[in-house]
Amino acid sequence: MPGSLSKDAITIILVTAILTWVMPLIISTYTLTVLIVYGMLGLSLGLIWGFGGILCFGQAAFFGLGAYTYAIAAINIGESTVPMILAVLVPAVFAALLGAMMFYGRLTDVYLGVITLVVTLILFKFINSTAGPQYVIGDARLGGFNGIPGFQTLNIPGRPDDYIWGDSYFYVCAILLALVFFLVSALLRSSFGRVAVGIRENETRISLMGYDVRARKTVLFAAGAAIAGLAGALFANWSEIVTPSLFSLGQSAEIIIWCIVGGLGTRFGPVLGAAGLAYLKFLLGQQTMIDNTLITGLILVLFVLFLPRGIVPALASLWKVSFGRRPLGRIPQHRRMRNRERING
Repeated sequence: MPGSLSKDAITIILVTAILTWVMPLIISTYTLTVLIVYGMLGLSLGLIWGFGGILCFGQAAFFGLGAYTYAIAAINIGESTVPMILAVLVPAVFAALLGAMMFYGRLTDVYLGVITLVVTLILFKFINSTAGPQYVIGDARLGGFNGIPGFQTLNIPGRPDDYIWGDSYFYVCAILLALVFFLVSALLRSSFGRVAVGIRENETRISLMGYDVRARKTVLFAAGAAIAGLAGALFANWSEIVTPSLFSLGQSAEIIIWCIVGGLGTRFGPVLGAAGLAYLKFLLGQQTMIDNTLITGLILVLFVLFLPRGIVPALASLWKVSFGRRPLGRIPQHRRMRNRERING
């Protein structure tokens, strides 16, 4: 297992180095930065849903919480290091409390989806209604539907006047995505990750084996929320404004579509699905003939009908069929029939 993890680390470093060198030659680093952020957001749901079997319709809630936590803390503190930490911790704690209530309440998958969806709607409605001057946290006004602009963006720790932006910010986001990807890989290769996959396959059997299923699902749920919160903070630094649209149902639906298209049960699938569909949406946004939502819905329907496992599993199966080794001692049926005909004359 340590050998496999070190192999993962080497692969992640090489792939990250190649992509951060090649992709800026094709796409601007400004666009690539938001694609990386969306890839991290897709990975957060991919961990919860693809490996834990927890269908969460409220991943956008943790994304928005991370962004708003960073913006509010940055205004009050005037430096980005502590706000970045809080942007990870606040969604994780919120998800841990919410998950404990749901999982220890023995709710089924349908009710889990409904509750996470309702929580996202509540946050969306609440943030939209905070336009008055009385909605203040320290020096930060929530701003209602106008959002929160003008906060301190990412800087070198301890040096508030040294901002990290442009190409440098792109490389920081790429390194953070690679680090999160490695941590997810390490988690899934650990005993905790193997039990989480077992819970996804057969929760009752894992419970009968003596594992506390509810506690493990709560921890996994909080881990996915922490990753989504980090993605929210990075998005806030990229856009330099946070608005209630981060909590919208459209955002939640897009995250689910990213995971389905990329491939559930894989680490790279949600990242690829998020980056690919987000870039397609960016390209479609430059024209007015076709609605973006219509194209996204059509892509989802086509993938569900013709490629239900997603892009990454389909490519992996195609690779195995085309270039995989054939087991020794196995002879194709047509060759066996030909040999029999030769023997029988």
